[in-house]
Amino acid sequence: MRITEIDPIEQRKNHPAKIKLRGIIKHVYKQMGKAIFDYQMLKAHDKVMVAVSGGKDSLSLLRLLLIRRARIPIPFEIMACFVDTSFIKIDREKMKEHFESEGIPYEICRLDLDPQKEKVGCFWCSWNRRKLLFETAQKHGCNKIVMGHNLDDITETIMMNMVYYGEISAMNPYLDLFGGKLTMIRPLCYLEKKEIVRFFNQFDFPDLHYECPIGDTSRRQAVRETIESLQERCPYVKKNIFKSLRKIKQDYLL
Repeated sequence: MRITEIDPIEQRKNHPAKIKLRGIIKHVYKQMGKAIFDYQMLKAHDKVMVAVSGGKDSLSLLRLLLIRRARIPIPFEIMACFVDTSFIKIDREKMKEHFESEGIPYEICRLDLDPQKEKVGCFWCSWNRRKLLFETAQKHGCNKIVMGHNLDDITETIMMNMVYYGEISAMNPYLDLFGGKLTMIRPLCYLEKKEIVRFFNQFDFPDLHYECPIGDTSRRQAVRETIESLQERCPYVKKNIFKSLRKIKQDYLL
């Protein structure tokens, strides 16, 4: 693992302070801001580490946080962490170049998993990646880890846990860990995947050729297809699933 520091004075293309808030950019920025306010995700002098996978969600999240830092009077530090997972295809050099173009410190962590030799699924991969994120955050004194999970990810997780594991649980937008020493936040929790994709397409992000070979064949994909089918009859199905965990009727539970 290594960390790379970038000169903060360096003039960068598409400086966050110069990005105009309009259209889908304004919508996504405001929805992220609402989530941050509702869950009190960020405070002055936080040092946050953004978990960047190379997908559209995490790249958009990093850009959104840089825009926010440039516009609000609450100071906080940002660094990025990329967990370089052996079996996931991605252009690693372009990833490094992107971090440097954004002008932030970053660290590359290597995770070696072999799907041919061990049973690697979304859960096992995610568990190992988060372990590295926790260690890296602690190493650099970060008190918050920022994840790029969106509304689709959260609702899919709720459904998946009910159907496959027989429990009611979700990806919490704000989760204290290790007795409050570290907090995981998800500022994109109010936004659907399609909205983030539209935001992503407004910028000249690098094509990192990100591809996970097990993602489309997982249990999550099956749940995703079920939700998409339900959405044809109920357009608000994702938001309703998300809100349901805050509107539990205790009298009707076992």
